[in-house]
Amino acid sequence: MENPEKDRGRRRRRAVVPVGATGRGPGLALRLPIRTSLLLLGLLMTGLAQVPVPASAPRGFWALPENLTVVEGAAAELWCGVSAPGSTVQWAKDGLLLGPDPRIPSFPRYRLQGDPTKGEFHLHIEACDLSDDAGYECQVSRSETGPELVSPRVILSILVPPKVLQLTPEAGSTVTWVAGQEYLVSCVSGDAKPATDITFLLSGQTISDISANVNEGSQEKLFTTEATARVTPQSSDNGQLLVCEGSSPALDTPIKASITMNVLFPPGPPVIEWPGLDEGHARAGQNLELLCMARGGNPLATLQWLKNGQPVSTAWGTEHTQAVARSMLVMIVRPEDHGARLSCEAYNSVSTGIQERGVTLQVTFPPSAITILGSASQSENKNVTLSCITKSSRPRVLLRWWLGWRQLLSTEETVIDGLHGGYISMSNLTFLARREDNGLTLTCEAFSEAFTKETFKKSLALNVKYPAQKLWIEGPPEGQRLRAGTRVRLVCLAIGGNPDPSLTWYKDSRTVTEPRPPQEPRRVQLGNLEKSGSTFSRELVLITGPSDNQAKFTCKAGQLSASTQLVVQFPPTNVTILANASALRPGDALNLTCVSVSSNPPVNLSWDKEGERLEGVAATPRSAPFKGSAAARSVLLRMSSRDHGHRVTCRAHSTELRETVSAFYRLNVLYPPEFLGEQVLMVTAVEQGEALLPVSVSANPAPEAFNWTFRGYRLSPAGGPRHRILSGGALQLWNVTRADDGLYQLHCQNSEGTAEALVRLDVHYIVCTVDANPILPEMFNWERLVRIQPLGEEEEDQSLDDMEKISKGSTGRLRIHHAKLTQAGAYQCIVDNGVAPPARGLVRLVVRFAPHVEHPSPLTKVAAAGDSTSSATLHCRARGVPNIVFTWTKNGVPLDLQDPRYTEHTYHQSGVHSSLLTIANVSAAQDYALFTCTATNPLGSDHTDIQLVSISRPDPPLGLKVMSMTPYSVGLEWKPGFDGGLPQSFQVRYEALGTPGFLYMNVLPPQATTFTLTGLQPSTRYRVWLLASNALGDSGIADKGSQVSVTTPGLDQPSGEPDYQLPTEQPAGPSRLPLLPVLFAVGGLLLLSNASCVGGFLWQRRLKRLAEGISEKTEAGSEEDRVRNEYEESQWTGDRDTRSSMVSTTDVEPYYHSMRDFSPQLPPTLEEVSYPRGVTGLKEENMAFPGHVYDELERLYAPSGAWGPLYDEVPMGSCDLYWPEDRYEDARGIYDQVAGDLDPMEPDALPFELRGQLV
Repeated sequence: MENPEKDRGRRRRRAVVPVGATGRGPGLALRLPIRTSLLLLGLLMTGLAQVPVPASAPRGFWALPENLTVVEGAAAELWCGVSAPGSTVQWAKDGLLLGPDPRIPSFPRYRLQGDPTKGEFHLHIEACDLSDDAGYECQVSRSETGPELVSPRVILSILVPPKVLQLTPEAGSTVTWVAGQEYLVSCVSGDAKPATDITFLLSGQTISDISANVNEGSQEKLFTTEATARVTPQSSDNGQLLVCEGSSPALDTPIKASITMNVLFPPGPPVIEWPGLDEGHARAGQNLELLCMARGGNPLATLQWLKNGQPVSTAWGTEHTQAVARSMLVMIVRPEDHGARLSCEAYNSVSTGIQERGVTLQVTFPPSAITILGSASQSENKNVTLSCITKSSRPRVLLRWWLGWRQLLSTEETVIDGLHGGYISMSNLTFLARREDNGLTLTCEAFSEAFTKETFKKSLALNVKYPAQKLWIEGPPEGQRLRAGTRVRLVCLAIGGNPDPSLTWYKDSRTVTEPRPPQEPRRVQLGNLEKSGSTFSRELVLITGPSDNQAKFTCKAGQLSASTQLVVQFPPTNVTILANASALRPGDALNLTCVSVSSNPPVNLSWDKEGERLEGVAATPRSAPFKGSAAARSVLLRMSSRDHGHRVTCRAHSTELRETVSAFYRLNVLYPPEFLGEQVLMVTAVEQGEALLPVSVSANPAPEAFNWTFRGYRLSPAGGPRHRILSGGALQLWNVTRADDGLYQLHCQNSEGTAEALVRLDVHYIVCTVDANPILPEMFNWERLVRIQPLGEEEEDQSLDDMEKISKGSTGRLRIHHAKLTQAGAYQCIVDNGVAPPARGLVRLVVRFAPHVEHPSPLTKVAAAGDSTSSATLHCRARGVPNIVFTWTKNGVPLDLQDPRYTEHTYHQSGVHSSLLTIANVSAAQDYALFTCTATNPLGSDHTDIQLVSISRPDPPLGLKVMSMTPYSVGLEWKPGFDGGLPQSFQVRYEALGTPGFLYMNVLPPQATTFTLTGLQPSTRYRVWLLASNALGDSGIADKGSQVSVTTPGLDQPSGEPDYQLPTEQPAGPSRLPLLPVLFAVGGLLLLSNASCVGGFLWQRRLKRLAEGISEKTEAGSEEDRVRNEYEESQWTGDRDTRSSMVSTTDVEPYYHSMRDFSPQLPPTLEEVSYPRGVTGLKEENMAFPGHVYDELERLYAPSGAWGPLYDEVPMGSCDLYWPEDRYEDARGIYDQVAGDLDPMEPDALPFELRGQLV
C-alpha cells in the first residue's frame, strides 16, 4: 500500500528557510519549531520508549513503543511488552509485516530481542540508516489467551549529519583581496537530515550579512544548504581565516571549511632619516647617506629616490617580519647640488597614489681653484701687477697677499655672483720688483669662517730679471797659425744675470750647429751651457778645416758679445785635371790642365807620366775660396797606342806644409789590333795529341772577332769535334793528325781596324808496327796514361801493382782483377825487342758504374718570368756507364712529357749524360715548383732537385778570395751566385781604412769571375766588397763570402803574385798522348787498307745524313766559356756566353791548368742519333772500329763528321774584313781529310775515347 507520508514529501515545494529555522521532515512541513525544541523532543521520546508503559497502557500490552530519533549508524530499539505470553507477535514497518521469526531473515539488521516467555518482543535495529526512517507497529495475533492486538504507530526518525562543506573559493586556499572591496563567498553543505545550519566567521567574528537556501538532497528525506556571504576585508584581516561552519543535531561539533585571506593594502607614508640636526644642510665632498623607510603595505612598499624629479636610485630592501621597506641613498655632495630637492617615493601595486617625502639641499662649498693672472717675471725696479680670482664658493671667501712672510696690501677687492648660488672673490695687487726679492714666493690666500680648518692658496715664484755683468772668450791667441785638422777649443764665459744667459756661438754671422753626417767623424762639437756659481760657460771644439781660415767666431749673451779669429793653413782642397778631348787616337794632341782650387799657403804644381817628369806651362788661376790661393798648370801630349792605360799625374806640393796632393788622368787611346812581340809563330804538336795556337794581341776597344783560316777555309767560330776557338782568340786542337800540319791564318778586328798573323803548326808522328823479330819474353811493358787533373783534385794512381802482366809469344796481356772505377782510362802497351824505336799501342778500359748526379750546392735554382710567355730550361747532368735514362717529377708527381709545354732532350758525352727539360709558356701558378731529375741505369739511380722560381735580384757572390797582390793592385777571384734569371754584372766596392768614403769599380767583362783591382797604395789596409747586380737590382752586402780585408805590401816587400796563370777554359777531355798508338802488325795494316775503302764510303754517306739532322741541336750542348778579367791591361778579353742565365751558375766550376796541358770537353752527342756498329763484309777480327762490344758506348761518342762543318768554303782574300756566317762545308772533306793520306777506317781515324774494351 502507498505511504501517505511519502506522497506528501514528493508534493513538497522548495522553501526558503530563514537563518535559525530548520525543517522537521515531510510530515512537519508546516510546523516550524525551533531547533532546540526538536532536539529535546527527540531525547524525551527516546527515554519514554525505554521504560515500561504505565498501567494506563491499552489492554494486552504492558509496554508500548514510542517515537524515537537516532543518528545514522547508531542502534535503535522499539519496546513491545505483551501481557499474554505465548501469543504470536510481529512488527509492521510502514504496514509491512516483518514476520514472527525473531531473527527477521528479510532484514539482517533487525531482530526481536527479549524473553518471549515474559512477553518481551522488542525490535532491535543495528546501524540505522535512512531506510529505517519509517512508522512501526507491534501486532499480536489472536490466541487462546488473548485477542488480536495492535500497538499505536510510532515513528523512528533517522538523523543524517552533513559529511562535507564545499566552500567557494576553494577551502584551504589563499585568496588575494584588496582591502575595502566587497567579495562574495558561498558555502554548500552535503546531504543531511535535517538541513544543515551554516554560519560564516571573519577573523573570528560572525558575519551577519548572509543568505541561505535549503534544497532537496541526493536522496529522499535528505537536504542540502547553500549559504552566501558578502565580505569586505580590511588591512587587519590580512593573513586571517574566513570560516564556513556547518551545524546539525546529528553532529556533536560543527564541521568547518576555511580560506586564508591575503589582503592587499597600500603602505604608510615614507620617512627620511637625516644625519645631524640641520635637515638639508650638507658640505661639498661629504659622503651623504640618507635612509628612507615606509612601514606596512601588502605587498611592502617599493621605494625610489629622486633628485629634482629625476630617479637617482631604485634599490630598496624589505623586512617582512617588521613589515617595513628601506632604501639607502649614498651620494657625494657636489657644489652643483645646492638647491636640489631630494625626495623618496613609496608605493605598491594597490596604491591609489604615490606617497612622497622630500628635502631641499643647502650645500656649503669652498672655491675649487684660485688663479693668479699676470706675470710674476719682471725686470728690476718695475711694477708687478697681478690679479687673484677664486672659483665660486658658498659662503664667500676673503683674499690676502703674501710675498715670502711679508703681507702685501691689495689695491682693490670685488665680489660677484658665481655658479651654484656661490660667490666669486677678486683682489688686485701692484708692487715694485726689487733684485733682492728674486726667487721669493708670492701667495694669494683665501679664507672664511665656514672653512676654519682649511686654507686655500695659490703661489708663484717671483722672477726679477737683470743682465749679465761680463762676457769673454778663452782660446788660441789671435794670429797663431793652425794646421788644418788641428783640434781647437774655444770657451765663452759670462758672469751673473737672471735668467741664466744663453751663450750662442756664431761663425761669420751664422749660428754654429753640430752637424752629424752619417759615417763621418764630427768636425764640430758644441757643448752645453754649464754653470759654476754665478759663472756660465759654453765650449766650442772644432777640427779646423779650410772653411775656418780667417773665419770670425763670436759668442753672444743678450746684448753682450765677444769675438776671435783663426788662421788655418791647409793643403789644396781639390786638385782637378781638365782635358780638351775624351776620344783619343794615335797622333792626337792632348792638352791637360791641372787646377788647385784653394790652399794656404800657395802650392807648386808639377806633371809626370808613369814616373816620367813632364814640363808644363803655368795658367791663370781662378779666384780661391776660403781666403786661400789657387794655382793652375797645363801640359801638351802627343798620343800613341803605347800610351793607352797610362796615367798622367799632377802633383800639388806645399813646401811649408810638406804635403803633396795628387790627381791622375788615365789615357784612353783607341787603336786597331796590334800583335805583341811575344806572339808565338810556331807550335809543335804530336800526332793524336793536342795543340794550342795562342794569341797575344793588344787593341782598344777589344777585338770584335777572332777568325782562323786553314788552307783558305775558315774554321767555324762555334767550334767542331776537334777544335775550339777560345774566348781570348786562341785556337785549340785535339786528336791532332799529320793532316793538320801547316799555316794557320789569324784575322782579328775591332772598330779601329784589323790585324793578321800566321802561326805554323808542326805535327810530329811515328809509324807503329805489330810484327817483331826477334820476339823476346820481356819485350812487353804496360803503363797507364793519366789525364791532367783539375786544380784541387787528387791525382790518379798510375801504379799497376794490383794488375797481372802476361806475355806469350807475340801476345802481351794485362789482366785486371775486380776492376774499379778508378782504374778506368787509357792504357799504353810498349813493345821493345831491342830494335828501335819501341812500338806503342793504346787501349781504353771502360768500367760500368751506377749513375751519380752532379749535386750543385746550394740547391739549383732556375728563374723565368711567370707571365705565360717565357720559357725555362732545366739542366740535369750525371755520370754513369752504361747509358742513363732520365725521368722528371714536379713536386713529387711524375711529369707528363706528352704535354706540349714540356720538351726533353738527352745528350751523352763520354761517361757524362745530360738531360735538358724545356718548359714553354711558364706560368707562376703552375710551374713555380720543385722539379726532381732522376738518373737511372741497370746499376742504380740518383737524383737532384731544381727549383723553378721567378726572376729576381741576384744572390751575393761566393768565395771571394785574393789570388795575387802587389803594392798597387790586388787580384780577386770569386764564384758567381744565382743570377736571378737575368744577365748579371759585378761591381767592386772598396775603402782604405782610416779614409772616409767608398770607391766603386765595375768588373769588365760583366760576367768575369776574376778581377785585378788597381790604383791602390802600398802598405795600406783595404776592405773590399763584391756586389752582383742585374736589371732588378743588386744583391746587397752579404755577411760572408763577398768581402775580404787585405793589406798591400810595402815597396820593399815581395809581391804576392801566383806561380800559375789563370786559364779561361775547363779541360774535360782526355790528356794528350805522348806518342801515336801502334795499330796492328804490318800484315794486318795491309788487310785493313783494302777494307777501309769500302767502310769509308759507307761511313761518310751515313754520317752526312746524320749531320743534316742534328746540326741544329749541337749548339744546345756547348760548354760555357770562362774568361779571365784583365780590366787594367790592354789584352783583350771576350764576353762570356750569357745563354746560361736560366741555369744555376753552380753547375760550372772553374778549373785552372797550364795552357800547355789544356784539353776541352768533347761536344755532347744527341741520344736520338744512332751510329753504325761495324762495317759489313770485312773479315779482319781485330777491326779497330767498335763492334757489338761497344753497344753501350758507341752512342757516347760521335764520329767527327756528325758534328757539322769545321770550316766554311769561302777562301779568304787579303782584303776581306768581314766574315760570312751562313756558309760552311762538311769538315770531313776539308779538315780531317785535307792531306788525303789517312784512311777513315784506320784505327787512328777514330776518336781516342771510342777505342777501348768494355768491362
